[in-house]
Amino acid sequence: MLAFAPLHSVVGAAGTALSWLTDLLEPFADGTATVAAIVLLTIAVRLLIAPLTVAQVRGERRRAALAPQVRDLQQRYADDPAALQREVFALYRSAGANPIAGCLPLLLQAPFLLVLYRLFATDEGGTGLLDERLAGVPLGHHVSDGLAGAAGPLFVALLALLLVLAWWSSRRARRAQAAVGTVAGTPTEGPGAATLGRLLPLLPFTTVLVALVLPLAALIYLVTTTAWSALEQAVLRRPQQPVALPG
Repeated sequence: MLAFAPLHSVVGAAGTALSWLTDLLEPFADGTATVAAIVLLTIAVRLLIAPLTVAQVRGERRRAALAPQVRDLQQRYADDPAALQREVFALYRSAGANPIAGCLPLLLQAPFLLVLYRLFATDEGGTGLLDERLAGVPLGHHVSDGLAGAAGPLFVALLALLLVLAWWSSRRARRAQAAVGTVAGTPTEGPGAATLGRLLPLLPFTTVLVALVLPLAALIYLVTTTAWSALEQAVLRRPQQPVALPG
């Protein structure tokens, strides 16, 4: 139990904050105040990590600009995958294009999703949030609890929206992969690279699988943050002039 004490404290604090925001929104959102509070907290989290997202997009553009040099390295070290990977990472470092930075926005959201899961899957926090509903469906309701009544249409609609967003993100990932010429900053040639290249565009669809085990409240968060990501991609990844790299 001691190992989970910090998480318990965070969940309690999150529950208190969510309850406070729900009470604040009650005069305006009425029965959907808790859902509105979840959406607003999700947007707040995304705004906090927005600088990392901007840095991620800049890194992608730098890697896209380096694609011709990466292809030259692939031809030069075609018979030496280890040397190829070493040279590609050296090229990225010299241009300030860190391929690992692109994972940070996703990693930083994971704790928030975990807290929401605990908040609406258990009585942890003692805030009574499990009694809140959307369209008559408890926010702690899971797909495994059944899809009778309003639960069926509600979950189907949210999962369908998540599937559309995953498809859009997957298509963008394929285009980015083709433009950059590498998969997440690794050479497109070498052990496992081809498999990674096929799997990476499929990763957005894992959100749909994750959604199947989440309570409704966490699913609302997942849909909101995924939609926010799609909006960010549309705004930040507009076609621009090529990035000027140091000689």
